[in-house]
Amino acid sequence: MKKAILIGATGLIGKALLTQLLDSAEYDEVRVFTRRKTGENHPKLREFIVDFNAIENAKADLVGDVLFSCLGTTLKTAGSKEAQYKIDFDMQFNTTKIAKENGVENMVLLSSAGANAKSSVFYSRMKGELDEAVEKLGFDRVGIIRPSMLAGDRKEFRWSEKIFTPIMYAFSWIPGIRKYRPIKDKTVAKAMINAVNDSAKSTEIYELEAVFKLAK
Repeated sequence: MKKAILIGATGLIGKALLTQLLDSAEYDEVRVFTRRKTGENHPKLREFIVDFNAIENAKADLVGDVLFSCLGTTLKTAGSKEAQYKIDFDMQFNTTKIAKENGVENMVLLSSAGANAKSSVFYSRMKGELDEAVEKLGFDRVGIIRPSMLAGDRKEFRWSEKIFTPIMYAFSWIPGIRKYRPIKDKTVAKAMINAVNDSAKSTEIYELEAVFKLAK
């Protein structure tokens, strides 16, 4: 049996992933590191309330077989690019680095479509930089998930998703556009779980349509 580590469990994808990990027979323990309680109650769940700015204080507990990372925020919520970078890059990378130091062998990272460390777009560049940094840590296996527009019941309002999600669904039948169709939170979560055992490569990047296929 395996022990899973999850960060970002209170976000859209993180919540769906937590539910599926707890239901999975493959994992006998799910360790969640979070800034606030998830509200879940399950015999397999162990919650650690942490300050990600001082994540090294939780190093002794960051042990397991697989690290799943869904941590992230929006520029609006963060308040500035510097603050968003601190959450989306620094906090994720520092936690991932400690997990690797503790002997965690596998890592699955929720990234974003268009992630590119050389992009002129701040968000895409930040996500690409994290993808590359995590890959260089030397895990036995890294799965990087780059889904299209996310669909699900968020607590926070995102006007871009409210406007463009119906439009993308409407035009998803058109060849070349179909791969950009919105993807549900539960589908992304299933893809992340399946990524652990999907490939023998040290790093595998799943983009757009590949994420849908991985979830089957």
